[in-house]
Amino acid sequence: MDNARRDKGLLYEIKKNKILYLMFLPVGLYFLVLAYLPMPGIVIAFKEYTYAGGVFGSEWNGMENFRYFFESGKLWLVTSNTIIYNLVFLFSNTVISVLVAVFVAEMAGNFFKKTAQTFMFLPFFVSWVTVSAFFYNIFNFDYGTLNTLLRSIGAEPIDIYSNPTIWMFLLPIFYVWKGIGFSSVLYLSAIMGTDQESHESAKIDGANIFQRIRHITLPALKPTIIVLVLLGLSRIMRGEFDMFYQLVGDNGLLADRTDIIDTLVFRSLVFSNDFGMASAAGLYQSVFSFALIYAVNWAVKKRNSDYALY
Repeated sequence: MDNARRDKGLLYEIKKNKILYLMFLPVGLYFLVLAYLPMPGIVIAFKEYTYAGGVFGSEWNGMENFRYFFESGKLWLVTSNTIIYNLVFLFSNTVISVLVAVFVAEMAGNFFKKTAQTFMFLPFFVSWVTVSAFFYNIFNFDYGTLNTLLRSIGAEPIDIYSNPTIWMFLLPIFYVWKGIGFSSVLYLSAIMGTDQESHESAKIDGANIFQRIRHITLPALKPTIIVLVLLGLSRIMRGEFDMFYQLVGDNGLLADRTDIIDTLVFRSLVFSNDFGMASAAGLYQSVFSFALIYAVNWAVKKRNSDYALY
């Protein structure tokens, strides 16, 4: 009886909100096909994969793939690079996105607001392949636009592609530049949802714009910031593969400062066909991410359960 009632309630819920479920269908199929159905392939991390045996027919080798990954000398390097870069990306993107959202919200005319948002959103739709091509043609040491100009005025050219330190600053700049439009819109929507009467009351009481931002706008953004930061932390072990590989490529001179788990897995698959180690690295990445987001969410929940994800 309870199961029938539950089924009836589920069918009624789907029928009642059929448009919403229809909108969710592409997203649900995306995660089902690309995230859940391939999960049995995790067993490759514990097998000596061969093309003849396939995923389930290859011989088991226990923890050998993990041992090889741990003893390869790359574990600490790619893990630390992935975590450090993602922390820098998360912090810089959050701070700048909040500042941009507040700035746009305080603009006087709707025309300037829409124009600013449009120009900020444009980089989000530009692929990293295109960005890489532009960047390479500008900063190439031999014939890049910048170095050609520097040589024409008698200055020393800059060899960016052999200087790892520069990339520690360039990569966060590129990340923020490309994602600032999308991220700022999320915060801007939260600002637009705040009670405008609070701002009017503050104006009447003599509060200037900076006081209103500090005491009204920023506190209203706090829940949104916490949720987005938590979601960002859940991806802290997932590097921006497109950006790193397209901008840096297989440049060995930059590997120690720019190599992350995702690029290591890609090279293991493409150049050595080591499916076992690539799968072991991916599983290590996923387990570490799960443990991290669970720990952070637990800490947030202990402090204020309203801001926790679950």
